[in-house]
Amino acid sequence: MRANRAYEMIHTKGGAAPALLADPARVDHLEVVEIDSGEVVLYWDLTPDAARRVGRALRHDLSQMQAAEFIAAWSEVEVEG
Repeated sequence: MRANRAYEMIHTKGGAAPALLADPARVDHLEVVEIDSGEVVLYWDLTPDAARRVGRALRHDLSQMQAAEFIAAWSEVEVEG
């Protein structure tokens, strides 16, 4: 099963401004939630710019990878930001 059928990414912004104009001290949250249970399986607190970049990569991988492959790959990722 494709990862985007099993998981959903939620990007919660810490403010209204777009990432390029946001205060660097702002904290955005990225969550990957299991659709069936509603449980958060991956979570990051990031700067707006890092959240934008990581979110783009997450969306790409969600659409391209199988569910188990996606979790295995992203569980080991250390995101700075």
